[in-house]
Amino acid sequence: MAHPMRVRRTVARGLLRVTRWRLVGEVPESGILVGAPHTSQWDWVAMLMIAWAHGVRPHVLVADRYFKGFVGWVLRHTGGIPLDRSSPGATIRALLVAAEQDDAFQLVIAAEGTRSKGEFWKPGFYRMSQQTGLPISLGFVDGPSRTLGMGPTFHPTGDVRADMDRVRAFYADKHGIRPDNRTEPRLREEAEPPRGS
Repeated sequence: MAHPMRVRRTVARGLLRVTRWRLVGEVPESGILVGAPHTSQWDWVAMLMIAWAHGVRPHVLVADRYFKGFVGWVLRHTGGIPLDRSSPGATIRALLVAAEQDDAFQLVIAAEGTRSKGEFWKPGFYRMSQQTGLPISLGFVDGPSRTLGMGPTFHPTGDVRADMDRVRAFYADKHGIRPDNRTEPRLREEAEPPRGS
């Protein structure tokens, strides 16, 4: 009997071929995987295709309101972790413990936090990286070029603005599935001075 991960990899690569989406880059063995631009409900499927095509099954933070009925079952069985955005502390603490105990820990976070156009990204991906020591890897979906995959990986320096300049440079030509909903990569924390200054 075929291993479930091998089946998922075959399914993902087959679907990408049939739908004429091009997969680029490599998924790292561990890290905080940013999923952006987050502009459509199809982004979940896109990140699954990226992960499965590379034979990995990362954890994915998803708003808890989606964990109902059949959709909730699917989310849980594809790595989804419910997040109560009004009180995320317990979930984040549990993830930090899991990251310490697993050398191959991978967590996908939609840094924009919403499919609608916003003013700022949420800083969770950056803080989780700092707290765990895991690198940040930039995943993307670009509808106009029908390309999806993984870009560069880096460790935060503590200089939020410089790190986000790097993030902005990478996502400058990545538009998501619905470009009008794209939020420019920017954190409120960029106004704060770098640590140690």
